[in-house]
Amino acid sequence: MALRKIRRILPARKVNMDGQILDQPLPFDGLDQIDPFLLNHHWEDELPGGDHPRDLGVGPHPHRGFSPVTLVIKGEIEHRDSRGNRSIVSAGGVQWMNAGMGIIHSERPSAKMARDGGELELIQIWINSPAVLKMRQPNYYPLSKDDIPLYRSSNGLVEIQVITGEIHGIRSGFMATPPLLVLRGNLKAQGKVEIPIPEQFECLVYQLNSRIRVNEELTTHIKNLTWFEKTGDSILLEGEQEAEFILLAGAPLNEPVERQGPFVMSDQTEIMRAMRDYQMGKMGFLVEEF
Repeated sequence: MALRKIRRILPARKVNMDGQILDQPLPFDGLDQIDPFLLNHHWEDELPGGDHPRDLGVGPHPHRGFSPVTLVIKGEIEHRDSRGNRSIVSAGGVQWMNAGMGIIHSERPSAKMARDGGELELIQIWINSPAVLKMRQPNYYPLSKDDIPLYRSSNGLVEIQVITGEIHGIRSGFMATPPLLVLRGNLKAQGKVEIPIPEQFECLVYQLNSRIRVNEELTTHIKNLTWFEKTGDSILLEGEQEAEFILLAGAPLNEPVERQGPFVMSDQTEIMRAMRDYQMGKMGFLVEEF
């Protein structure tokens, strides 16, 4: 296999999202997207306990035209939406939502976490939808840790959850449309893995902690997003210390993108229509019951 060269390292910066301080490596300094990936947010918090869930997390808000995907690293998060879905996803699980023509949802720590406290850590990714799928019916997939197949190296130094896609013969039961490769990996010290990447896919690796040696040429650090060139068919990762990472890979859509707040469409007219439809209740209603 030919290793892809590193194109750019994007260090995460702190951003304030409705009072929550998050780490954001994408968008970054005029780089609005790495098609089809629009946004990467990393949220870490220590909940003190003694709270009510209605006072925590993110309350009801709409989306249209893309897939917001939440990876639960620590703690547990409760999802509710205007299509009647409600679930709690714990550490190691994933909430995958295709917003389609429009959906209203909330994401809050579970009642147990709000009451008892504890560490909460999430990665949220926004993945653009092709224009032909932006107005499809919304759907929501809660994946528990047990739902996600695991690749393990023969020496036990590498473990990788295959959230969607396939590596080394391990194939996810959840397949995104269009196809993507989304992985969550853990490297022990000196744990090494070569990951095949389809030639047409963009490829990004976000590092949650520690130090990772990439392609035996460069060490990346905590909260770096590594963006690779599209030439080559694999990348090589090695843990200098125990390290966790998220890998995102997908084919560019090469379509116009117009973003405003929670809506991602193809032009300004479609954005205005999304705002109107939300105000008219066409995305449904969400009244949270605690």
